[in-house]
Amino acid sequence: MPGVARQTPLSTRALAPLALAVVLLTGACAGNSVDVGGASDASPVSAGERAAVAEKQLAKNTLVPLEGEAPTPELPVTVDSSDGRKVTVKDASRILPLNGGVAEIVFTLGLGKRVVGRDITATFEEAKKLPQVTKAHDVSAESVLSLKPTVVLADTDTGPSEAVDQIRDAGVPVVVLDPATKLADVTTRTTRIAEALGVPEAGKALNDRMDDELAAARAAVPSGSKPKVAFLYMRGSAAVYLMGGKGSGADSLIEAAGAVDAGVETGLDKPFTPLTSEALVSARPDVILMMDKGLESVGGVEGLVGIPGIGQTPAGADRRIVTLEDGVLLSFGPRTPLVIDILVDRIHQA
Repeated sequence: MPGVARQTPLSTRALAPLALAVVLLTGACAGNSVDVGGASDASPVSAGERAAVAEKQLAKNTLVPLEGEAPTPELPVTVDSSDGRKVTVKDASRILPLNGGVAEIVFTLGLGKRVVGRDITATFEEAKKLPQVTKAHDVSAESVLSLKPTVVLADTDTGPSEAVDQIRDAGVPVVVLDPATKLADVTTRTTRIAEALGVPEAGKALNDRMDDELAAARAAVPSGSKPKVAFLYMRGSAAVYLMGGKGSGADSLIEAAGAVDAGVETGLDKPFTPLTSEALVSARPDVILMMDKGLESVGGVEGLVGIPGIGQTPAGADRRIVTLEDGVLLSFGPRTPLVIDILVDRIHQA
């Protein structure tokens, strides 16, 4: 079941490809909003109930646009681009986001019908039928220009730079954004995208909605001790084994979920550091957080605990592994509040 977080208990229900049975709340997702119990509810919804609703929504792999009619862009606008340029957008009839998280924001603002293509990281259902303009993670300028976009949204990680220059030299406005690497970046990025597309009020409405959802998610964090969580990025086939530290992106999510990032606590001051058994044993995580494909690439939970050091941690010994779909965990977009709902419940389970 894509997009569903799983925590593996002491039993042998272990492999990542197996779907988790999800308890669905009747009527919890209705209309154009995700109702998981706002912070102002008289009877706050429990973390478990919130997680069940979030899992249901993520399993559908669809987005929830703002309520009401789609906004009409008011153009032209001139905005600052993160590459140091001033960019004037005159037409938003054919939008091409070159980042999955950016695409999620565009669709959730209500502008999905204007999107003409996608990059490889836009994996949600609404985008799947759109032409893909990236090979691996490299942008094909020819593919982009063939779609005749009127505005392209990229970030500073988009490349190769020659392809971005080629798109710009063809006369297409390219708005470059800073990467989103922490929770606070979600609202900043939403504001900038909405302004670039001429729908600033829709951006404010989306930010207000996400703020309410995040506040409600944080309100469900149980009191008491904070578990230590290690974020591991693994690609077994490529022998890539990394532990997240300060700036990994996961550190911000772990903190928001009421836990402690084990890598940060042990002094890892880089986003990712090669994994060693000594570092793992020293970090003593209670929970290990991973992406679905990462866990699958090392042979599921049993393969993971066979990696030196993993089995010697409390998380490894107890098989306390939480996974989330790759395109969702660090997307830092409109679905991030759902990620926090799930992490709050799964991380704090006894």
